[in-house]
Parts: sequence; C-alpha cells; structure tokens
Amino acid sequence: MTVLLLGNLLSSVEVFAQANPSTDSIIGAVAGLGVFATVAGVVSAVALLVLQGILVIPIARAVINQKTSFGQAWRLARGRILPLLGFGLLSFAAGLVGLLLLVGISALAISGLETYSAFVIVPLVIGALVLMVWISVKLVVAPAALMLEGVGPWSSIKRSWQLTRGNWWRTFGIVVLTSIIVSIIASVISTPLTFAVSLIFGFSSSASATPDALGSLPALAATQAITALFTAIGYAFQAGVTSLLYVDLRIRREGFDVVLMREHEQAGSGPTDVLPGGTTAFGHQPRRPV
Repeated sequence: MTVLLLGNLLSSVEVFAQANPSTDSIIGAVAGLGVFATVAGVVSAVALLVLQGILVIPIARAVINQKTSFGQAWRLARGRILPLLGFGLLSFAAGLVGLLLLVGISALAISGLETYSAFVIVPLVIGALVLMVWISVKLVVAPAALMLEGVGPWSSIKRSWQLTRGNWWRTFGIVVLTSIIVSIIASVISTPLTFAVSLIFGFSSSASATPDALGSLPALAATQAITALFTAIGYAFQAGVTSLLYVDLRIRREGFDVVLMREHEQAGSGPTDVLPGGTTAFGHQPRRPV
C-alpha cells in the first residue's frame, strides 16, 4: 500500500517545490499527504493486528511439537478474524476517547488559565502517556487470548488484564526489549537504503527537484518494498515473542505447563488441528471445515 501511494505522495511534494503555489494546490497537497498517512496507518495497524493474531496459532502449536502450514494456520484462525478486528476497534475507540478528553481539557485550561495553562497541560500530557503505556502492557496478550481461548473482544481484554496482574514490570521489560530489537532490524535495512536514495538525489544535475523525484520513483518504490519486507519480519518476531509471553504467563498463573504436557501426549507425533489449552476451561476446539 505504501509503494502504491508513493506517486500521490510525490505529486503532493511537487506542489511545495513551485515558486508561487496557489491556495487550492496547497490544500490539495496537504489533503494528499493526509490521505497517504491515514491509509498507510490504518493498513499497517490492521495488518499488524491480524499478523499478531494469526501467528499466535503456529507458535502456540509449536509448544506441543505440532507443525503448522500456512493454509492450516489460516483455516484455524479465520473464524477469529472478526472478533480480532472487534478488539482493534475497541482499542481504537478507547484511544480516540482519551485523545478527545486530553484535547478538551487542554483547551479549557488554555481558555481559563491562559499563560499558566502549561502547569496543567504538561503534567496532563505526561500522565496520559504513562497511562497509555500502562494500559498497552496490560492488554498485550489480549489478541493471543482471543485467538486461542475462543473468547470475545471484551473477554480477551479481561483475560489479558488478569494474566498480567503481578507481572507488569516483567511484561513491560520484554515488550520494550522486543521493540528495540525490531527497531534495530528495521534500521539496519532502511538506513543504507535511505543513504543510497539520497546519493541518487545528490548526484542529480537538474535544477528542479520534481523531475528527479519522479524519475527516482522506481528506486523509492524498491526501497519502500525492501524496507517493508524486513520490517514485516521484525514484526513477525515481535508477534512470536508476544505469543510465547502469553504461554509463559499462563504457566506462571494457571499451571498451564501441565495442560501442555498432557496435550502433547494426546497429540502424539501425527498432524492434528489441536490448539493448546483446548481441553481447559478457557480453551476451545476450532470447528472443522465443512
């Protein structure tokens, strides 16, 4: 999606390179940039949520020594995609309400306190960021619970809240370390590619930046495609860590290792569609395809 939208992005940049751009062209360029950022953000958020949900299944099945093909993973996960998207909508709605409250309180502080409003806004913003991080860690294993336990979006939130109780700092440290590793993976690939693209622009002899940008569209598209590929690998690693974190938290709180050993013995060495925890009170068995 990012590669496909690059043409629209470059046409928007072209407007700012003009000597005397009209008001309508500036508005159109800003709208184009907004569309690019919005579409890319929504697609990335949905893709990451679905990725995390689907990858829970093969990683959790690997715990009981069961291999999972791509088709099998999709067959086991497809019935849970809509509840997973429902969880995403709930998270988005909660974040939007929080943002509106933050903006509204800040606006009231500015109108009422004027110069001294910073004494209210700054602590408020810091507190909102801390609260956002705390809630995000509390809900980090909700997609895994939703996919493996057959519960709904709200029940998965309560399950994640319960599993992370007493393990917040440990979970926070694992999530932060995983995010750092993912960032390093993405940076190692994107930095040299970005440098190569800057060299292409630097060696250009044209006085106008627009022809260079349009002529370099294939190089920019290739850069974005390669960066997206290795970023996806990093996010897959992050989703895998989250899946194992869910299993680990259940072992620590619910003795899940005993259930896993029993299911490993029952599954044997042959291929099955079993999901870890399917024989417990919180688990489910996926329906067989008709």
